[in-house]
Amino acid sequence: MEPPRTAVIHLLYLDDAGSASNPKEEYLVLGGLSVYESQSHWITRELDKLAESIEPGDPHGVEFHASEIFSRRVPPWKGLKPDEARGTIKSVLKVLADARDTARAFACVVHKASFPGRDPMEIAFRTLGTRWGVIRRLADTPFFVDSRASRVIQLADHVAYAVFRRYQAGDAQYFDLVASKFDEEDGVVHGLAHKEIGNPGCMCPACLSRRINESRRS
Repeated sequence: MEPPRTAVIHLLYLDDAGSASNPKEEYLVLGGLSVYESQSHWITRELDKLAESIEPGDPHGVEFHASEIFSRRVPPWKGLKPDEARGTIKSVLKVLADARDTARAFACVVHKASFPGRDPMEIAFRTLGTRWGVIRRLADTPFFVDSRASRVIQLADHVAYAVFRRYQAGDAQYFDLVASKFDEEDGVVHGLAHKEIGNPGCMCPACLSRRINESRRS
């Protein structure tokens, strides 16, 4: 008799970038990563090492929040040169880039003006459009964690920020570091969704990979 298989548990960490109510921002992003349960310990350890290089006396007091690092307005980021701040964000993202393939990135980009009168966050929390069809079963219900208590949530924050910068500012230097980590199959980037009406020629990986796939099937 074949022995029972051990269940493989993946944890999904999500955070958002952009504001639903800020008229100066075109996009809202919900992004993050899915990791095999044991990988969360490795990610935490790697980010703890990075924190220790920044604040040797209080590494646990260092929270990696991408927008705060980029703005350099609060300690320990205050006083950093722009290149140093960008380097720190990239160092955080490199942890995901260097992780095993079981760590995958996910993000949904919502163009707010394309959905007037609708909550962009509600659109981003989708159960449709995945390569598995309709998601009907989850092992547990979502719960919220203070980002200061979780290094993996801090990494999810950086994924969301990297995607936000790519679409909002046309700045792909962060996104490119983890672009290969977005879940894909047969050349279609399923892990990245771009919700925008009236932009049929979009060249982002999400839209382009879907157009190429459709042309092959037609």
